Amino acid sequence: MTETSDSAGESDRAAGSTSVGDRVLRIIRDLAVELHPEWSKTLIVRDESDLDRNLGFDSLSRAELLLRINRDFNVRLADQLIVEAATARDIIDAVVAAVPGTRHEQAREVVRPIILPESNAPEDAQTLIEVLDFHVKMHAQRPHVYLWHSEDSEELCSYAGLDEAARVVAKGLSDHGVAPRERVAIMLPTGLDFFRAFFGVLMVGAVPVPIYPPLRRAQVEDHLRRQAGILNNAEAVMVITDELTHRVGGLLYGMVKSLKGVRTVAKLSALNQPIEAPFRTVPSDTALIQYTSGSTGDPKGVVLSHSNLLANIRAMGSAMEADSSDIFVSWLPLYHDMGLIGAWLGSLYYGVPAIIMSPLAFIADPSRWLWAIHRHRATLSAAPNFAFELCLKRISDKDIEGLDLSSLRMVVNGAEPVSPSTIARFTERFSKYGLAPTAMAPVYGLAESSVGLAFPPPRREPIIDRVERHALAEQGVARPAAADDATALEIVACGQPLPGHQVRIVDDTGHEAPERHEGRLEFKGPSVTRGYFRNPAKNKTLFNGDWADSGDLAYIAQGDIYITGRIKDVIIRAGRNVYPHELEEYVGNVEGVRKGCVAVIAGTDRATGSEKLIVVAETRLSEPRALSDLEARILDASAAILEIPPEEILLVPPHAVPKTSSGKIRRSTTREFYEAGTLGKPGSGLWWQLGRLAVSAAAGRLMRSVGTVGEFAYAGWWWCVLLLLAVFVWPLVIVLPVRSWRHSVLRGAVRTWFGLTGIRFEVEQLAKVPERDVVIVANHASYLDGAVISAAINVPLTFIVTERFGRQFMAGNFLRRLGAVFVADVATSPRKVEEAALAAVSAGERLVIFPEGRVRRMPGLLSFYPGAFQIAAKAGIPVMPVTLVGTRSVLRDSHQWFPRRAPISVRIGNPIWAEAEDFAAALDLSKAARAEILAHCREPDLGREEIEFGMARSGQAG
Repeated sequence: MTETSDSAGESDRAAGSTSVGDRVLRIIRDLAVELHPEWSKTLIVRDESDLDRNLGFDSLSRAELLLRINRDFNVRLADQLIVEAATARDIIDAVVAAVPGTRHEQAREVVRPIILPESNAPEDAQTLIEVLDFHVKMHAQRPHVYLWHSEDSEELCSYAGLDEAARVVAKGLSDHGVAPRERVAIMLPTGLDFFRAFFGVLMVGAVPVPIYPPLRRAQVEDHLRRQAGILNNAEAVMVITDELTHRVGGLLYGMVKSLKGVRTVAKLSALNQPIEAPFRTVPSDTALIQYTSGSTGDPKGVVLSHSNLLANIRAMGSAMEADSSDIFVSWLPLYHDMGLIGAWLGSLYYGVPAIIMSPLAFIADPSRWLWAIHRHRATLSAAPNFAFELCLKRISDKDIEGLDLSSLRMVVNGAEPVSPSTIARFTERFSKYGLAPTAMAPVYGLAESSVGLAFPPPRREPIIDRVERHALAEQGVARPAAADDATALEIVACGQPLPGHQVRIVDDTGHEAPERHEGRLEFKGPSVTRGYFRNPAKNKTLFNGDWADSGDLAYIAQGDIYITGRIKDVIIRAGRNVYPHELEEYVGNVEGVRKGCVAVIAGTDRATGSEKLIVVAETRLSEPRALSDLEARILDASAAILEIPPEEILLVPPHAVPKTSSGKIRRSTTREFYEAGTLGKPGSGLWWQLGRLAVSAAAGRLMRSVGTVGEFAYAGWWWCVLLLLAVFVWPLVIVLPVRSWRHSVLRGAVRTWFGLTGIRFEVEQLAKVPERDVVIVANHASYLDGAVISAAINVPLTFIVTERFGRQFMAGNFLRRLGAVFVADVATSPRKVEEAALAAVSAGERLVIFPEGRVRRMPGLLSFYPGAFQIAAKAGIPVMPVTLVGTRSVLRDSHQWFPRRAPISVRIGNPIWAEAEDFAAALDLSKAARAEILAHCREPDLGREEIEFGMARSGQAG
């Protein structure tokens, strides 16, 4: 009887399987035809059809296939099928085995906010182990990580749970002979084992080296062979991996000389005995080696100390205004710095519950990310630009009915070039689901700065800079484009340097470039690596003195950083810079081209020796006519933004363009493959343009060379004019008997100086400067500021100057004749400064003070010392705010004394009076004056940064 029943059941299942099989094959064929239109009449999909070889499905195509099948059959297939399924039969079997009605769409709408008591951050912690120890002591059972398994299944890990499990792993590592400061590779997928392994390695005193795990079982051996180079460079003594990789991990012993073992977390924890006490690490100890291939070089291990990581986490947290009331949702891979440091360790530090899902879960269904934000009322998240694009393409309105993103305060967009179009379309579409227009935050960072380097201010809408394409490409100047300029280049602002960090733009002369001039971006700060592990050759190119080289081209405008491209990727063509990522995105939108699979590279024309522009694009098209039509469309698209088309277009099959583990195009490798002839046959060369290109190239290169020589010539002329004027001005100021005459001479000389050096000087005066009894306060951007104010205001002024200038013969006598008041060192004698200032005011002088306290090379308005405002309040006289714009660009405090040509403007504001004489009234006066200057100085607000100028806040003068 059972036998009959089983037989009947098998017959029913066979019939059902046939019906399911036909539907699955139809869905597969429909998708393949969409991706490969020329197959519409010839494609036959069978059970044994290979998803890779026969149908050309990559991971994103497979994810789309899984999404369609889930919707059609109302099932939820395992995400792992995206990488594991080899043939159509694998998909059919999975559907047959699935239980209908398991999508649980309604479960997505259930809101489960995480409400926890507020907690302080471990501000005194100096290592990551101390951070974890702080939270264990303060609130051991506080939820730390919610590991996402599905819409209705998450696994909780508390701080105590992480600490206990990590101590057991540390004991296992110690028992296996892992010693302090040795390197341990962590090759694990997203899961609690990763977190346990990471802290277990730290607790034994070793250095974690995260590397990405294999995605497909069939490719585990190949994956291990590819990782051997990293493991050898790191001299890894242990690899912690999962059970699948562990089975074939023995292959590594023959490839990695330093390797002592390949273990799983389960094996390391088998004895369930914790380490007696974690190794006593110090802030300078290495906490992490982050391997990155980058798009312009071989893998490099970025060495990051505990001090580096904590400095970066604290700086990013300050920029994001993060605290324990936040909730973070992330699907970012844990082997990548943005997911490891930005998402996980940042959440760990601030006591922020982190909802962690695997990258595969996001790829399989991008709406899961948004629903997780909705369900937990998350306030923070992060993703690279392609993720937002994927949400736009793969999520239907039906998928997100009832979605609410109003809790999301900031979603960071970084790790790859940010597309103005993507952020605009994402913000517009999801605004109807509560997404605030200020939530999207384009940022800039790199592994060499731990992860983050520049963030925009919180609650600011993204800024898109439209600049003249020709000016940037030919002159390196980011000149704002007219509103009707159809050829304008759009570049996204990536924010301002994190607190405590500095950025500068260096031009071809090696000097710091003025605002809106393109150059090499260099940076320094407490987050910066001390170098690449065991790679002295790369370290020599990384540092320029105490500045680190980002390898990126950028410019700064009003304090914001705008990235224009990678230096080694930028192609000089016809004397112009061509930025690959922009052209790649444009070509990727051409129908028939695989989006995100385009590489723009420079090649050498063997006949002429000149550099030529090559567009390499992946396509599934194979028919000659279809390829010819596609090439013509790419040619037209390229010409639309370059005006001069590329010399060569190379169409290659899927997966031919090499990428990094995080999906970035590897342009240098693409060029190597091209030169070796392994990317395919060359496309058509546009010989008819050679003459035009030769003339244009010569003119463009000549323009750039003349520009470089001109910078040095201008600087020399600038100083010559200054010295010649000084020869006449100094003796006149010394001998003239009337003070107003001396100031007139100075004012006229400064204006003459600006005129002869081509500096446009403009003054906007809203109110007349009183004849006496006034305190003039101004922002301090350059050593030129005093001269500029003297030239702008047509009455004698009194500056407070330190005694060291008074002791100099030339400067002291000159300033004394102008009526300057000399004071002792303001850091040690603030009371004397205030007394001198009050005496000057009592004598009826017009006192000039720079309340920021000093000149700083970075753009931005610092907080004000209250001394000037206390003086005004006590004396009952007004403060007159003066805003200086452009002086920093002309002469920056970079210890190079290399002047630039830039316009200078001065805005003399209306006088402001204190309402009383007390300290509170002085602070209100300071806030009002600073707000007036900040509104017009065209620089960011750096008032939140800690000031370490060595000057007391009471009584600081200029």
